[in-house]
Amino acid sequence: MAEQPKNILFIKPSALGDIVLALPALSALRRSFPKSKISWLVRPEFADLLRGNPDLDEIILFDRKQLGKWWCQPKAFKELMRLVRKLRKAQFDLVFDFQGLFRTGFFAWLTGCHRRFGMAGAREFAHLFYTDKVAQDLSCVHLVDYYLKMVVSAGAQHCDIEFKLPQDTSADEAVSKLLINEKVNIKNYVVLIPGAARNEKCWGIWNFSEIADAIAEKFSSSIVATGSKGELEIVEILQELTTAHIVNLAGKTSIKELIALLKGASLVVSNDTGPGHIAAALGVPLVMLFGPTNPARLFPYRRPDCVLAVEPKAMGLKIESFDPKYSIEHITVEQVFEKVCRQFSKKVPLKR
Repeated sequence: MAEQPKNILFIKPSALGDIVLALPALSALRRSFPKSKISWLVRPEFADLLRGNPDLDEIILFDRKQLGKWWCQPKAFKELMRLVRKLRKAQFDLVFDFQGLFRTGFFAWLTGCHRRFGMAGAREFAHLFYTDKVAQDLSCVHLVDYYLKMVVSAGAQHCDIEFKLPQDTSADEAVSKLLINEKVNIKNYVVLIPGAARNEKCWGIWNFSEIADAIAEKFSSSIVATGSKGELEIVEILQELTTAHIVNLAGKTSIKELIALLKGASLVVSNDTGPGHIAAALGVPLVMLFGPTNPARLFPYRRPDCVLAVEPKAMGLKIESFDPKYSIEHITVEQVFEKVCRQFSKKVPLKR
């Protein structure tokens, strides 16, 4: 086994789904280096996804919105200097930048750590800040495998894949109460996730309305739709288009409550977005829809049966392709409903 490092830093500030995909790499490091202190640099809005994780010792908050004003606000500059001093004082032995952008590569360099791991093909010239550039190849197209390759290159051992998400009894109880108040059948409800960070990743809202009606009719399921606060209006439009009753929880749950909501679902139908990746990690029956983003890099790990996309393996190592043939609009309601019917009775174990 490699020499035990004292301090390890993960740099993965965002986003929700990307952080989920990095969790197995964290578990692999913890199993390989049980006595190491492991810290994670993350944006405050995503920190609850990591709090309570048994593999993690410290969460370091990176408030991008505030720190980005360092050049015009003395308070922001002071906070930036405080963060830099904290990172340098920690004397990290290993730093991993899983974000692969200029700012995260720069922060990796600012730590003063002598071993800084990052993606060989990182964007914005971030690779210039790494001492160890790890190349992606056909053996690690999926981000879970790529992140694992990065930690293995630092001396970690291959381990069973684990997605350790926070379990919170109070969040479970709050969601149960919320669903009961909304007259949702807590033993048979389906969660729809019709939004995404970018419009081209969104399957048409009319399509989601047809799927909602078909699911309600065939499976007598309650239908819940969720997403960020900014996606509240999308779900309101969905409610207007459907015959089935849809409960709108967009922006109404914390991260831990979102996990509780998805954990209890009979099925989740989602675009390629954070809550969908949480559902994948939880092992719930799932249909995930992909457009321009490469499904081979992001699909529910070892669950290709959950994926719907045009030629899902055709993009190779590309992050995404805007070739019109990959448009999410080519996915039909009939294809999704067929996949829904196959998934409905499945339950995948959390540990694989």
